[in-house]
Amino acid sequence: MRPTLIAVATAVSFFLGCAANQAYAERQPRMRDALVHLEKALSELKSARADKGGYRVKAIGLTEQAIGAVREGIQFDNQH
Repeated sequence: MRPTLIAVATAVSFFLGCAANQAYAERQPRMRDALVHLEKALSELKSARADKGGYRVKAIGLTEQAIGAVREGIQFDNQH
């Protein structure tokens, strides 16, 4: 291949790769939004004062599980 053709092919590959990565990163906007909301909810629960008869602690645990599940779902989708 001629050097100019190699440079053009490299540049095109680079820009196509960047475009693909951008589209790939935005594939799960709702899962990412849910993650932000869950993390905010977890922060609020941890900031609450009284235990509410054990329900606050239970809600913290369930919210942490939900955050983990959303992260696992995002990771799974990124790998498949």
